[in-house]
Amino acid sequence: MKHNFLGKTGLRVSRLSFGASSLGGVFHVVPEADAIRAVYAALDCGINYFDVAPAYGGTRAETLLGRALKGIPRSQYVISTKIGKYTSPGKYGKDSFDYSAVRIRQSLEESATRLGTDYFDIIHIHDIEYEGRRHTEWALQEGLATLHALKSEGRIGAVSFGTYPMDLWHRIFRDCDIDVALVHNHYCLNDTRLLELLPLAKERGVGLINASPFASALLTDRGPADWHPATPEDRAVFRRAAEYCRSRGTCISKLALQFASQHPEIPTTLFSSASSEAVQRNVLWSEEPFDAALVAQVRKLLGPVCNQDWDY
Repeated sequence: MKHNFLGKTGLRVSRLSFGASSLGGVFHVVPEADAIRAVYAALDCGINYFDVAPAYGGTRAETLLGRALKGIPRSQYVISTKIGKYTSPGKYGKDSFDYSAVRIRQSLEESATRLGTDYFDIIHIHDIEYEGRRHTEWALQEGLATLHALKSEGRIGAVSFGTYPMDLWHRIFRDCDIDVALVHNHYCLNDTRLLELLPLAKERGVGLINASPFASALLTDRGPADWHPATPEDRAVFRRAAEYCRSRGTCISKLALQFASQHPEIPTTLFSSASSEAVQRNVLWSEEPFDAALVAQVRKLLGPVCNQDWDY
């Protein structure tokens, strides 16, 4: 597994990284033994960066990731979690938001207990656009200032956001002092707008994390979960692209992962899986060069949904 520097953080992260949202049952119920095997498989494949959030499965993802990493020397992995967004167990989609200094510090202590570490390499301020953006300014001001204070105290290594809308990303890159940016659903077969951020990321030394190479399962044969905002018409476009891949003797997931993970200026691409077999398969896929002609044809089929904003 190739490793790259993540901006100017000094962190060297694997080209593929492990998103732990699946461990929390975001897509389906996951037995604990399966979740732990998936983490072990990632480590065995050379993946050294793990990202999670207290909101995933109402803290279940953090709990399971912490159990899986117990006993693994801390120097062997890079870990990040998020602050600001919280979900009660079994209540996916019914979230609460709090970007106050008091809640952020409390959240960090809770995550540290669940994950078995007292130091986080990166903290992402999570989903600041939710609920009609009524929390956005709070997150950009008190939330960001609190993370900088925690960094000065040596409690965290890097300050980041993990959010979706491109207009917010342009504002963050223009106005905010950040070390890392976790950008999801913007460098995959149906959306390449993350490329707009590359010049500023390079100029400022911001480490880019490309999350959701499968476009929240839109770029899979099984399709997205019911909660995904894609319309029936949108889903039909993705199904036709998947059918075309099958007609060419491959699957859209493989092409999606290869395309998303092989840009030379993107240090790491973060996927989520609770299956050890899928983790191993994804690593093997990522090591094969993608078929550029097939990518061009599939992107043409995805034209009606190209660079479309989803109301997550």
